[in-house]
Amino acid sequence: MADKHLVIGTRGSDLALWQSTHIKTLLETHPAGLTVELKTIRTTGDKILDSPLSKIGDKGLFTKELEHALLDQAIDLAVHSLKDIPTQIPEGLAIGAVTQREDVRDVFVSHPSKGHKHLSDLPSGAVLATGSLRRRCQLLQIRPDFKIVDIRGNLATRMKKLEESDWDGMLLARAGMLRLGWESRITEILPPETVLPAVGQGALGIEIRENDEALRSLLSFVHDQDTAAAVKGERALLRWLEGGCQVPIGTYGRMEAGAFFLDAMIGSLDGKRVVRGNISGPPDESEKLGVQLAQQLFSKGGKTILDEIRSTLSDVPGVSPP
Repeated sequence: MADKHLVIGTRGSDLALWQSTHIKTLLETHPAGLTVELKTIRTTGDKILDSPLSKIGDKGLFTKELEHALLDQAIDLAVHSLKDIPTQIPEGLAIGAVTQREDVRDVFVSHPSKGHKHLSDLPSGAVLATGSLRRRCQLLQIRPDFKIVDIRGNLATRMKKLEESDWDGMLLARAGMLRLGWESRITEILPPETVLPAVGQGALGIEIRENDEALRSLLSFVHDQDTAAAVKGERALLRWLEGGCQVPIGTYGRMEAGAFFLDAMIGSLDGKRVVRGNISGPPDESEKLGVQLAQQLFSKGGKTILDEIRSTLSDVPGVSPP
């Protein structure tokens, strides 16, 4: 951080711009008298919209170009949805701050002309859209009769696709809906007991150059310790399992009464087999606890599920192995 002018790298979607503008506004209130500008950068995930995420891979799909800009010093920081940041960050970069988490839950958005209020209201063979294998797995565990179709694009694009389709509805993250002021479009909020969220869901991660201690210190006022500890545990679990968009893994870490609690699941693509577990302990051991829970799930049947997924994904339409 050379001066009081900062450049934030951001994707160009409405949600990404909301997130980056939110951080920009916070930074501009800092007593240091900062000036902040946004620089929009298209990522691979923004350019390739006609293939499922599971087919084109998950390693930095929505972060790689922003990270290159950081390393080239074209920007000073990048604002991401934390769930988009791979668990292995490029050398020379670091997560400088994690914001307080928004609601982690997924939501059901019904087709506006069909009027379904709950997943339980849907008829046999109902068609639901999602770009997430994690959601696909848990939906099929609830209702094996559901038909799942893939959907890509930003929130506005997904809403338009839903309205123009004959689908019964789709699943999205509540955090994004709230941030864009679309809460009224939510039909049902799904509790984590029904659908566990993605790693880091609801939190923003601010990526910086690893050696930029001045910026790291400045960002401390937007950093939330409880959220950071929770997502460290979630990311440690995912890192140990080497999972991503192509593997149905859900997890939810949080602080309760001064302790860290973590729930997680590994599931098969068809939802017929799901291994679940939980663990708790001191917040400062969240990463260690995440690894321990990953190992427990692995030994309880998760290894078999993951091995089968990685060996058979190439046979699933629109999906390729990690």
